[in-house]
This record gives sequence, C-alpha cells and structure tokens, in this order.
Amino acid sequence: MAPSTQAATRPARWWREPLLHFALIGALLFVVYGRVNPAADAGQRIVVTQAVVDDLARQHQARWMRPASEQELADLVEAHVRDEILYREGLALGFDRDDPVIKRRVRQKLDLMAEEQLSGAAATDVELAAYLTQNPARFTRPGTLSFEQLFFDGTASAADVERAVASARAALASGADPAKLGQPTLLPRRIDQMPTDLVARDFGAGFAEQVAQLPEGVWTGPVASGLGAHLVRVSARTPAALPPLEDVRQRVARDWENDRRDRSSSASYRQLRDRYEVVIEAALTASAAAR
Repeated sequence: MAPSTQAATRPARWWREPLLHFALIGALLFVVYGRVNPAADAGQRIVVTQAVVDDLARQHQARWMRPASEQELADLVEAHVRDEILYREGLALGFDRDDPVIKRRVRQKLDLMAEEQLSGAAATDVELAAYLTQNPARFTRPGTLSFEQLFFDGTASAADVERAVASARAALASGADPAKLGQPTLLPRRIDQMPTDLVARDFGAGFAEQVAQLPEGVWTGPVASGLGAHLVRVSARTPAALPPLEDVRQRVARDWENDRRDRSSSASYRQLRDRYEVVIEAALTASAAAR
C-alpha cells in the first residue's frame, strides 16, 4: 500500500479507538453531573441581601427607637449569618426530625398560609344576618327576672324552716312589711332585671329555673337555693331573645370570621390529606397499649 493511502486511513483508525470513546463519555458525564448536581459547597454559600440588611436595621430601629450604628449593623448581620449556619448544620444532622416544637411551628405556618389563601372579603349584612339566625345559642340574650326574696337559713331543721316560712307567709297576708321578715343574708332582698344566668350564679340554677316559672305579684315558696329556703314574689320578667344584628354586629362579625378561618383550614387539610396514604398499625398500637 502506498504511504499516502496509509496516512489517509490513520485518522479513521484513531477515531475508532475505544480509549478515546471512554474519555469522551467520561467528559460528557462530568459536564452533565456538574449541571444537574451543583458543587457540594454551593449549599454552604450564604447570601445576605440588601433586603435582609434593611430588615435588620428596621428591627433595631423599632426596638431601640434609634438607627443602628455601623458596628451594630455589622454585629446584627454577623448574628444573622451565625443563625443561618447553625440552622443549616442542624438540618444536616437531622435535628428537625421528630421535634414536636418544630412540627408545631411548621403546622402553624401552614395553617396561617391556608387561612390567608382561602379567606375572602368581609361578610355582607345578609351573610351576618343569616349567621346570626343560624347560631341563636351564641347570641341570644338571657331573660331577666325582677323579684323580692325572704331568706330562711338552710342550716336549720326542715321543721323549723317550715314553721318560719308559714309564720312569714301569715304575716305577709296580714300586710306586714317584707323588709322586717325573713333572716339576715348577704343576698339582696330585691332584684331588678337581673339576667337569669346571673340569678343562677348567685342563687343556684334550680332556684333560677323555679323563679322563672312562678306567677307574678304573689308571694310563693318556699323555693330552695344552695343556701336555704326563700319566699319569692316576682314583679316582672322578660323572655330570652335574639337581638337585632345592629346590637351585636361586632360579635357576629368576629365569630363569622373565626368560623370561616376554621373552615378554610379544614378544607386545606382535607386537600393535603387526600394526597397521603395513611397506614395505622392497629394491632401494634393495641399490643403497645397492653404493655
């Protein structure tokens, strides 16, 4: 074969060398890996932006009521860097895993984000009125009672109480002054338009329920309380009632907003819950509880 022909065929043989193919493939893999997986020290790079510095300066201003000096600002930046380094190192060591405090903080942030995303405009009057009527127990004003009472000490025997009550009843029928009857007590003799829940607080729930059913204008009893027995004359009562929206607008709007936030949080959780497969090892739980 002529020398010129041999020279022409050498590049072709050189291109087919396996060692060259191996080197090229290795170089290609190195480039691809470098793009897909950044250098290991990239995760150790901390950038303190101007926005972070400005925020640190604002926090100092709000706390100390004066601008930070150059050295103070430098110290704040260094403290920020220290916190970031320790945080990253803690994550690398897995300190965030199975920590109930961290879990609670992350959950709270997610709940807050869900509330902000799913909450809408303020409630209209129509929505508030509907909410008021749908939740009467929250806003119904208790009835009121106006009455006089004569007290008879409950530490006495039942027979003595009965005799004292009968004597007072006879005296009242004869026109005696009620203020001169009964026994001394810290309880007021006359109650004017007291809400029934407060009557129950001072005299007992059973007493309030009985007085709410008594006829008006006549002395009735004895009515038992947690302290003793009473002769009672009801002068007036008003029933429990649902107030108009204008009287309780602030309370209704607050409760409506709280309920909306709760619904938003629950809806967000249900969406997340559907993305997970939850396995509850009931047998393992039962055996652990038995031990």
